Amino acid sequence: MPIKSRIRTVPHYPHEGIMFRDITTLLKDPVGLRTTIQEIAKRYQSIEIDKIAGIESRGFIIGAPVAYALSKGFVPIRKQNKLPAQTVGRDYQLEYGADRIEIHIDAIQPGDKVLLIDDLIATGGTAEAAVGLIQEMQGHVVECCFVIDLPDVGGRSRLESMGCKVFSLCEFEGD
Repeated sequence: MPIKSRIRTVPHYPHEGIMFRDITTLLKDPVGLRTTIQEIAKRYQSIEIDKIAGIESRGFIIGAPVAYALSKGFVPIRKQNKLPAQTVGRDYQLEYGADRIEIHIDAIQPGDKVLLIDDLIATGGTAEAAVGLIQEMQGHVVECCFVIDLPDVGGRSRLESMGCKVFSLCEFEGD
């Protein structure tokens, strides 16, 4: 079952010229969702990982069941002012502005091996900020895992230039 075939493309969203890759069609498909989680979990079942970190919000949808399947803890990386306890944060640039992500200060311990998960890697700004937070907390990013890679946008290269390994289940060229 090709996962890519279960992902809808929405032209001109959120801006003219953007081909938005919508995973809600993958998520609503029980076979698609199960296959996605199983394929990711299978990849990491024999790799030493302490925690799974997911980037808000679609990284939660994929990351939490992967953490469950691997019997690991799950760490949410959230947008600013969404976490209730003390946090550390990092600002990053978007194509259309700036944003900030945060993590609880006790979420990752020094030396923790962390798998970072999100639905899609495009420019890589959010993932780069998440990697920076994990490293700031003295965690080690084992790999950055995505359902979708848009290789022509450059996010994978951006993360690899930081020394991160990157994996995706599928790619969409030209976007």
